[in-house]
Amino acid sequence: MQLIKKIFVFPRILYFLIPILIISFIFTNLPSNGVEVSNIEFIGEATLPNGLIFQKTEVGGLSGITYNAKNNLYYAISDDRGQKAAARFYTLKIDLSKGSLQKGGIMPVSVTTLLNENGQTFRPGETDTEGIALTNKASVFISSEGDAAKLINPFIKEFSLSSGKEIVTLPIPNKFLPDKTSQQGIRNNLAFESLTITPDKKHLFTATENALIQDGVAAKPNISSPCRILQYNLLNNQPEKEFLYQTEPVTPFLNLIGKFASGLPDLLALDNQGHFLSLERSFTGLGFAISLFQVSLEEADDIHNIDSLLAVNLKNIKPVKKKLLLDLRKLDVLLDNIEGLTLGPKLPDGQQSLILVSDNNFNSLQRTQILAFKIKIETPLIRLLRRLLPNLNL
Repeated sequence: MQLIKKIFVFPRILYFLIPILIISFIFTNLPSNGVEVSNIEFIGEATLPNGLIFQKTEVGGLSGITYNAKNNLYYAISDDRGQKAAARFYTLKIDLSKGSLQKGGIMPVSVTTLLNENGQTFRPGETDTEGIALTNKASVFISSEGDAAKLINPFIKEFSLSSGKEIVTLPIPNKFLPDKTSQQGIRNNLAFESLTITPDKKHLFTATENALIQDGVAAKPNISSPCRILQYNLLNNQPEKEFLYQTEPVTPFLNLIGKFASGLPDLLALDNQGHFLSLERSFTGLGFAISLFQVSLEEADDIHNIDSLLAVNLKNIKPVKKKLLLDLRKLDVLLDNIEGLTLGPKLPDGQQSLILVSDNNFNSLQRTQILAFKIKIETPLIRLLRRLLPNLNL
């Protein structure tokens, strides 16, 4: 009888071991520990009238956008350098309630003027505000490119949502600051365009739109540029890591006017493990080329201790990984100067929305354009199950 009992004890142990083994197998075979975008679908476009006056300001120059899920509102930063009105951001409503964006689906709600630490407006030319990211403290971080030609430093500051007053200024590593010799730091108008905060609100990321002077060349036709992604720890408000991001080389098409610009205008954190969407924007002489990438920091080298990339062999540095999600030129849409992106609300079918916004440069020939997308974001577990069970509808 004792022998029989012992025989039946062994399977009971297996009841505990088998689930542990299965879980271990799953997590050791995950292709990545972060989320991935598996599908993206265009669901509409809306524009604001050029020269639109709202609360005594001209709406335009919208270079970055962030979403507040609590009240279903968006905050969009204007890059007006104080020429049209004081530095400011707009609160917008974007209607996706029917699962798409209709032509009249965007509406300004309010405008918030930015105030410095003394409660005063910024002087004209003092700021070039480009990026914006929402915190969980009723505030937003805003990045400014500064003005390298005038030795005005870039900044990343936190502002109150209600008053617009400056709360905190993050320290900028010296290698990013312009100097009198023009041998280091940001290039003019190619600095901190991007800004994003991880979902857990512990880390903030920005990036240079093109290479620092001491890191390499600015983007040229058929030539990429080595940008730096800069990571901050928001628990102590200190910069802690940097990563190499190579922009894609772009070939101009019928560039009769000879003008060309290309770079990285925005990043969007998808999770807390270093996975992002990135936006690359180029003016090619005949319209804009806009590309959306998925980016991973997982195997990228931390380069914060390297002051000049020209002083090292770039082949020995692992850059961030990039995967092209969408070339927006394939859409049946006349693209404008897209510079900002944010996740929006869940759509009626449960899928995630994505919003892109353009900077019209206060130019009568350009538009403030909003593009909406539906994206499918998959967790590592869902991806593994899809790979193991391809016939399962997940």
